Formats: sequence, structure tokens, C-alpha cells
Amino acid sequence: MEKNRLRKLLLPLILEQLLAVSVGMVDTFMVSTVGQVAVSGVALVDNINRLIIQVMSAFAAGGIVVTSQYRGSKNHEMSEKSCAQLEILMNIFSVTTMLVCIVFGRFILGCLFGKIENDVMEAAHIYLLVSGISFVFLGMYNTGAAILRCQEDTKTSMMVSLVMNIVNVVFNAWFVFGLHMGVLGVGVATLISRAVAGIIMKLLLLSKRNKLRISEMKMYKPSAGLINKILSIGIPSGIENGMFQIGKLLVVSMVATLGTDAIAANSIGYQIIDFPNIPGMSIGLALVVIVGQDIGAGDKELAVKDSKRLLKLAYIGDWTCKLLLFAVAPRLVSVFSLSAAATAMAVTVLRCFAVAALPVWPLSFTLPNALRGAGDAKFTMIVSILSMWICRIVVSYVLVMWCGLSILGVWIGMFVDWYARGICYSLRYLSSKWLTKEVI
Repeated sequence: MEKNRLRKLLLPLILEQLLAVSVGMVDTFMVSTVGQVAVSGVALVDNINRLIIQVMSAFAAGGIVVTSQYRGSKNHEMSEKSCAQLEILMNIFSVTTMLVCIVFGRFILGCLFGKIENDVMEAAHIYLLVSGISFVFLGMYNTGAAILRCQEDTKTSMMVSLVMNIVNVVFNAWFVFGLHMGVLGVGVATLISRAVAGIIMKLLLLSKRNKLRISEMKMYKPSAGLINKILSIGIPSGIENGMFQIGKLLVVSMVATLGTDAIAANSIGYQIIDFPNIPGMSIGLALVVIVGQDIGAGDKELAVKDSKRLLKLAYIGDWTCKLLLFAVAPRLVSVFSLSAAATAMAVTVLRCFAVAALPVWPLSFTLPNALRGAGDAKFTMIVSILSMWICRIVVSYVLVMWCGLSILGVWIGMFVDWYARGICYSLRYLSSKWLTKEVI
């Protein structure tokens, strides 16, 4: 892939990921001014939100792989039709998820987090209800972003993300500082910002400027063949991402037994690490599109060349951000209104994260997107599930419950999980078996 074309694809992706991560950070910062109970409530629900977002991303990934491969093979009609099928799948999932959160919200929180303090439960329930309504609009946004990325138009989705962030910040400030609405204000601000972004994305997809605009309504007629192709990537990715987040939820349920300080420190830690992960995450998104197009065009050698080049860039960006995080961790944590104990915990886990991530993070989370772009999603799913349950869950449980390491034990379990994944994905990549998969 030419340097100029790669730059045009990557830079907006990096900025979009920065903006996406900033939404969660702004919410956490705003709610931290209300108090540590509010932070804890929002933090618990954010783990559920991440699960839903990851499943949406999996459906989007399935659509991106199929559409990119059809575009690589120059089949415009099938590219367009696969986009329509992606919209159908995303709409069904987002509406169903919204209804489940509204009807069974309190029951879900009770099952996941057990007997947490009553005020934390109330804050979490309020935030989950409002978040649930926003999933419909988030699904619209993710569908639009996926379709635009297939066209290598990452600039437009980045601009929509910018608008979403501005709206979120403005309404957060108004609802939290002006109207003193607390957790409800943070949730409603997020809902409004996602609604604006989803509606804009839908209008962009209907625009004649969209190269993959659905030209005929018959494209929306369910196609078993295309849906199966999308789900052949989406289901393994969804199971992988879903099990990953479920595993994290189980780990968070362990943290919930350690007290409010531990919950808050763990939450802030997870919010902050999203930022240094941005280069690797962005390049991973680009890998799916680029490798998908290379495979669709039948050029496996180019797929290998492009993936190696992008992995090298991921390491450069990852090392730069992780070393910077190690240096500024105390200042970052000090921005949030945490107790002295929670602050100390957060700084410790962040610095451990920065050091542990240096050798392996891109191998664990960027490289597998090259495999997915070629259609090798089942392998990444199997590795992810086994690594999560055998490494992260078991190690975290032993270190927290038996060895008394508090939240540091949870994070060490996460590091062990990374190294297991990195080794497995590297061996698969070097074997070239991922290049033998077929999607279209």
C-alpha cells in the first residue's frame, strides 16, 4: 500500500479512536466531580457497555471483511448488498439489546456484581437504563463507520466522531455542573451525543456521495448467503469479544468485593490505558480493510507485506505511548477526584501496564486483525477464549483471592493473558495457514 494512501487511512483512524476513547474519559471525569459512589456506579456499567460495543464491533468487522474482499475483487453489486445485510444485522442486535437493558437492567446488575452498596447500585441502574436507549444510535454510527472504512474514507467517520464528542462535552457540562443531575446527566449527555452521531451517519449513508449507497430497496431483502459470510467473521469475533468482556466482568466482580477504592482505581486505570492503546487499535482497524482487499484481489504476498509493515508501525506507536504513560501516570490520575488510597493503586497498575505491554501488546491485539481480514476469525476466537479463561480468570482469582494482591493481581492476570495470545497469534501468522482461508 502506498505511503500517501496509508497515511490518509491511518491518521483519521487514530484521531477517531482518540475521540472515541475521550467520550468515556469525559464521562468518568465529569462523574468523578459528583463523588466516588457515582464513579463506581458508572464504572460497573461501563463494563457492560464495553461488552455491547465489542459485539457491535464484531458485526461491523464481519461486514468490513466481506465488503473489502468484494471491493478487492471489483464486485460492486455484492459490496453494496453486503452493506445492506450489515445494516439489518446491526439494527436487530441494537434494538434487542436496548429492550433487554430497559426491562432486565437491575436483574443483570445484581447477577453480575452481587451485593454492592445500595447507592452504587442505584447509580449503576440509572446509567444502564440511559445507556441502553443509546445503543440503537450507537449501532447506526458503527454501521456507517464500517461502511465508510470499506471505502477507505476514515476522514468522514472521524469528523462525525468529533461532532459526537463536542455534543457530549457540552451537554455533560450543562447537565452535571449547571443542572447538577449527577449520573443521570452524564448518561443523558452520552445518549444525546450518540443520537446526533447515529442520525448524521444514516444521512451520510443515504447521500449520493456514498460510493456504497444502497441503490435499491431489494438489497435489504435478507440474503442467507451474505448473512452467513458476514456471520462467519462476525460470530467468531463476537464470541471472542463477548467472552473477553464477560471475562473482564467476572474479574471486575472480584474487584467489587475489594471496596470502593479498588473499584474506582480499577475504573480509572481502564479508562486511561485506552489512550496509549490507540495507535495499535487504529492500525488494527486498518489491517482488516487492507488485508481484506489484498486477499479479495488474490494477492497474498501483498497481504503479508502490508501486514508486516503495519505491525512495525504499531510497535513504534505503542512503545512511544506506553513509555510516555509510565512517565506521566501520577499526573493523569491526579486529575480525578479519588482518595489517596485509590490514587496510589491506580498509579501502580498503570506503570505495571506500561512496562508489561512493551514486548507483546501489538502481537496480542493488532496482529490478529490481519488474520481476521483474511477470514481466519475462528482461530483468533479459540485462542482468545482459551487465553481469557485459562490465563486471565484463573491467574486473577488465585492472585486476588488466595495471594491477597488486590487489584494488582487482576492486572497481572491480564498481562499473562496477553503473552499467551501474542505467542499463539505469532505462530499462526508465521505458519501462513491464515492465508488459506476463504470468505467470498
